[in-house]
Amino acid sequence: MMPAQQMDRWEGKSRVPFFVPLFNPLARRMLRGGVPLGPNALLTVRGRSSGMDRTTPVAVVAIGGRRWVIATFGDVNWARNLRAAGVATLTVNRRPETVAARELPQAEAAAFFRETLTPYVAGVPMGRWMLGSMLGAREIFDDPDGAAQHHPVFELRPRASGGSGAPMAPPA
Repeated sequence: MMPAQQMDRWEGKSRVPFFVPLFNPLARRMLRGGVPLGPNALLTVRGRSSGMDRTTPVAVVAIGGRRWVIATFGDVNWARNLRAAGVATLTVNRRPETVAARELPQAEAAAFFRETLTPYVAGVPMGRWMLGSMLGAREIFDDPDGAAQHHPVFELRPRASGGSGAPMAPPA
């Protein structure tokens, strides 16, 4: 458990670097046009209050046929909307796909940071610097248990056809 003082520091706050609100509209346009931007894709989620679709660029971690998105800046609006909706549209290379999202419990998110993300990022040129220094999420590497408390992680799976909303079984 986090001390109350630390908890207050994180509750309801995001740590979005100054350049993200400037870059996101440009990235959104480029991704909509099919320009590849590394692991980035567009995530469209119905707003939990407005009911309107909201689209934001996100980095997709794709390993072994599985995909995740991480709320690098904390419990931001897209993460809260995804949690509420449970489904989204992920657009990669101008190809939209409806996905079901499952938020990882904190223990599973910590294990994901430690056992999956850290080795993955180590293999990406400048990956650790980008995530840790530029985007301000160094604690994902330094303190995965602490990071899991305020960096939601969602696993994305293809949504079953027929409109049931149930995710398809994971690949064998």
